[in-house]
Amino acid sequence: MKARIKITLKSGVLDPQGKAIQNALGALGFEGVNDVRQGKYIEVDVAGMSEEKARAEVDRMCRDLLANTVIENYSYELTP
Repeated sequence: MKARIKITLKSGVLDPQGKAIQNALGALGFEGVNDVRQGKYIEVDVAGMSEEKARAEVDRMCRDLLANTVIENYSYELTP
């Protein structure tokens, strides 16, 4: 089973990397870019467990290591 995890900054948290990307896009001539927020995408292959167990394990991975839950949100989907 594969977990596709998306981690983003919570709203209201400053995003200096997103701002740098926004500025670079403007410098390259892209118009109308009002805001950029960057995040992380992680794929984890979890094998040999039920979907319920995989969800519990992926959730724990996110809370314990992959996401800083003080400033970041996470979501994930499982696919066979």
